Amino acid sequence: MFAIGRFTGLILSLAISGLTGHALAADKMIVAVGNQGNWENSIPELGQKQGIFAKHGLNVEVLYTQGGAESQQAVISRSVDLGAGIGPAGAMAAFAQGAPIRIIGSSLTGPNDQFWYARADSPIKKPEDMAGKTVSYSTSGSSTNSVVLAFKQRYRIDFKETKTGAAAATFTQVMSGQVDVGWASPPFGLEEIDSGRIRVVARASDIPEFQNQTVRVLIANPDVMKERTDVFKRFFAAYRETVDWMYSDPEALKLYAQIAGVSPGMAKRIRDEFREKKTIEPAQFSGADDIMKDAVKFGYMKTALSKEELEKLVVLQK
Repeated sequence: MFAIGRFTGLILSLAISGLTGHALAADKMIVAVGNQGNWENSIPELGQKQGIFAKHGLNVEVLYTQGGAESQQAVISRSVDLGAGIGPAGAMAAFAQGAPIRIIGSSLTGPNDQFWYARADSPIKKPEDMAGKTVSYSTSGSSTNSVVLAFKQRYRIDFKETKTGAAAATFTQVMSGQVDVGWASPPFGLEEIDSGRIRVVARASDIPEFQNQTVRVLIANPDVMKERTDVFKRFFAAYRETVDWMYSDPEALKLYAQIAGVSPGMAKRIRDEFREKKTIEPAQFSGADDIMKDAVKFGYMKTALSKEELEKLVVLQK
């Protein structure tokens, strides 16, 4: 009996060890994301909560930041594995300065989401009215930074571009009178527009040059990619599976609504009005030449990258 008991105990111990080993088999991946609540920026969290990344042997931890520049620095320093929602001009500039960084996918192509607004009682009603005012962007090198600088060029006006951080912090500064014009991206700001608290002054989509450009990207440190090649491959398989689920299952809207802090109806509006599925396809990078021209024009870079440098920087994960 004693021998049988020891044998049974050994089998049970091995079984428990096997289960524990299986539970610990998932590879952890940390993703830095700016602007919590954006539809496309919610892909990692949605996929994790739905169990899609777990199916691919991954445990994704999402770290929300104040913007693309902060996420980019975390990637460069290897504090995280991947950065999402990064301004491509900022990524190019960092690469040109020797930073270990690669653009590995697109977060969003086409700037249909970003808008700039003023308080309802403000005299600012159109882009030209921003002359001489303080106009916000999230962080240096971000897509909002590029758009704000483009406003100056397009409308031939001068104003003080002002770094204000995330959309929520920006809203507080606008409503308190610290900043004249704030930036936002759905879901943030839609309810305030509908209720009449703020009015839209300008949109990123007003800049024709941005229409077919990739405006936010996914980035990684090349050393981390080399060390974790299989992990990145599984991440992108799960990422695409998550995107398919987000456009096919009503449950995705309910879960996104919880993450973004909006109603299911507002979640559907955000997806259907601002995010065609094709705009968040990761295996694309459009308008590289125009992005580089803007990066040079706006002082992010001294010169455009060569063809060879661009091919080294952009390594899209299929």
